Amino acid sequence: MGLKEKISEDLKGSMKAGDKTRTETLRSIRAALLEREIEKRGSGTGLTPDDELGVLSTAAKKRRESIEMFRKGGREDLVAAESRELAIIEEYLPKQLSEGDVEAEVRNVIAGLGARSASDFGRVMPAVMKLLKGKADGRVIQEKVKKALGELT
Repeated sequence: MGLKEKISEDLKGSMKAGDKTRTETLRSIRAALLEREIEKRGSGTGLTPDDELGVLSTAAKKRRESIEMFRKGGREDLVAAESRELAIIEEYLPKQLSEGDVEAEVRNVIAGLGARSASDFGRVMPAVMKLLKGKADGRVIQEKVKKALGELT
């Protein structure tokens, strides 16, 4: 069963259970997936697992950014609502790596590419992002790459 089908099934279950937050969140994910599928129709390819992962990652990132903004604004009620939505979205994302695991993967990529200084950031970052796509937040990856390359100098 693909992600789209799983979300549709879970949506039906949440509607029957009367879980308003889960229903609204799943509807927004399903709408984003449908939108992405429509964008890809012209290219002759369907929705790939990478596309689905990208949609989920974008939705999770939006929630994280909203949580940060609401926290700065002192709106704890909205922080709680966004946090609940984020938790639902994360159920469909691959398990996130710990910062230590991200750091280890970054060091492996740097060693594999033979990077020697911070000027190699442009070569290292895309390779690490491809490897860890959906498994870690891009901001964390960027911090780890900068830190690791900085230590080489």
